[in-house]
Amino acid sequence: MRLHADRGPAPAPTPADTEAGSAVVEFIFLGLLLMVPVVYLVMAAGQVQAASFAAVGAADAAAKVYASAPGTSAAEQRAGDAAELALGDFGLPAEAMRMEISCPAQCLQPGSTVTVRVQVDVPMPGLPWPGASAVTVDSESTQVVERFG
Repeated sequence: MRLHADRGPAPAPTPADTEAGSAVVEFIFLGLLLMVPVVYLVMAAGQVQAASFAAVGAADAAAKVYASAPGTSAAEQRAGDAAELALGDFGLPAEAMRMEISCPAQCLQPGSTVTVRVQVDVPMPGLPWPGASAVTVDSESTQVVERFG
């Protein structure tokens, strides 16, 4: 087999030759266009899940603390502190929480129940104004006041 030194004039470029390298640009552009919303949705879902866990923990802790308190005046303060601590564990501000305490009969009477309902406004990541919330999660917990203290 012989090789010729002169192969003649170069062939005219084909359309495939003129688009060399554009796949990388398209991949990066489309990757960013598709991945940014997916990453934001994952972050937002994480925030909602964290707020959900925080609401459950805050309601449960507040109900337990309220039911075990010696008096009504101290019980509300302790329940609020316990709920704020539970929210703080998940990185949520105390201002995002609303708490309601209810008792079917007289509160802190032995054998009665205490129900605490906590609502948390979920801060969405990346929104330009602070405290912006599109989602609210809530939880409710009921505890029985000990009969024999």
